[in-house]
Amino acid sequence: QIQLVESGGGLVQAGDSLTLSCAASERTFSTYAIHWFRQAPGKEREFVAAIANEGGIIQYSNSLRDRFTISIDKAKNTVYLQMNSLKPEDTANYYCAGRVNSEISTVAQNMRVWGKGTLVTVSL
Repeated sequence: QIQLVESGGGLVQAGDSLTLSCAASERTFSTYAIHWFRQAPGKEREFVAAIANEGGIIQYSNSLRDRFTISIDKAKNTVYLQMNSLKPEDTANYYCAGRVNSEISTVAQNMRVWGKGTLVTVSL
């Protein structure tokens, strides 16, 4: 089973940009759809974006598509999440997750494998 490791989180100010990385332990993008979810304190895990078919299929949360961009570097086995114009309400733990058969789902329970998350904190 693949392993996913997130990085790139940190403390930023409102309006800043930040790019998160999700590194896979092996070549996986033809088999798994890679997702980003986030979870703020006291809230349920929320779908952010996903990429499948080695980048051929991309889906975003409707509320985030104008500010967030998901991309893939197959040579590095890494998926990125670029986040622009960050707001305090974007503060959350951001998780990378994989679902087999390259199927995208917005439901966290449908994921096969999870990373441990990276914390993003956006201050005023």
